[in-house]
Amino acid sequence: MEYAEIYVHRIRKLCKSRGISINKLATMSDVKQSTLDNIMQGNTKNPRVQTLHKLALAFNLTLSEFLDFEELNDYSFDDDSDD
Repeated sequence: MEYAEIYVHRIRKLCKSRGISINKLATMSDVKQSTLDNIMQGNTKNPRVQTLHKLALAFNLTLSEFLDFEELNDYSFDDDSDD
């Protein structure tokens, strides 16, 4: 799974478990619909922390709780990244 897909999977999973549509999430989080659409479609590969924080709050989670899930914790960047 690509790094950007991990966030999409997390958001979809939380929406499904809480019965929230992506459109409703945009309203609840005060994240622009276009911004959320770009994240969900994979056009935004690295969402801003502020955006993730707003999404976390909409799910009634802290940012650390929102980011604490298996797929992200297990993700490993390639050794030849930006270093």
